[in-house]
Amino acid sequence: MKKFVMSVALAGALLAAPTVSEASVSMGDRGNDVEQLQETLASEGYNSSSNVDGVFGPLTLKAVQDYQRSNGISSPAGNFFGVAGPATLGSLGISSGGTSTSSNTSSAVAGVSTSSNSSGVVSTAKSLTGSPYVWGGTSPAGFDCSGFIQYAFAQNGQSIPRTVSQMWNAGSHVSSPSVGDLVFFETRTGPSHAGIYVGNNQFVHSGSSTGVTISNMSNPYWSSNYMGAKRL
Repeated sequence: MKKFVMSVALAGALLAAPTVSEASVSMGDRGNDVEQLQETLASEGYNSSSNVDGVFGPLTLKAVQDYQRSNGISSPAGNFFGVAGPATLGSLGISSGGTSTSSNTSSAVAGVSTSSNSSGVVSTAKSLTGSPYVWGGTSPAGFDCSGFIQYAFAQNGQSIPRTVSQMWNAGSHVSSPSVGDLVFFETRTGPSHAGIYVGNNQFVHSGSSTGVTISNMSNPYWSSNYMGAKRL
């Protein structure tokens, strides 16, 4: 009888405990969470920009393993080597359960114009000039390019997607940017850098070598990599 009670208790504990898959991305997974992982690893130099397809295959596995090894998160001897669990995702600045969060956020902002609040967003963005670049950063202590944009909008009451590709997909195309619109650049394959248009052919953004700064879109580097403008 005691053995039966202990077995039931153990089964209940196992059912109640979160499994690795509830907060992880691993071999064979597909979807937006995998794509976000691949894109983020690519921005960090561990994954090829051509391998951003939402499918966790051998190339993504190697990228995750290389990242874990380089950052002391796991090693070939670790139980979850190659599984992007909470420690790996957190280190990359990706929240677990990103698929549903991204989907809900994107649908909520799609088609919403920033024009009514553009001056506030731009004012906030300009006030952050000089903040350092930190990969995965989402605060004035350090921003990556999409974290900076998300923060500026959030300070003005607007929730927008986290990654550049998600922002690109959520926005409505405009032929030429207005103040407060987002401008996108293809520094790798597809939309991979973005900033907030501030007028006079200038945009404010968090560059990896400059931190938050205002740049001119006529600069040869930016003009040659310009993809277009979107309004969220």
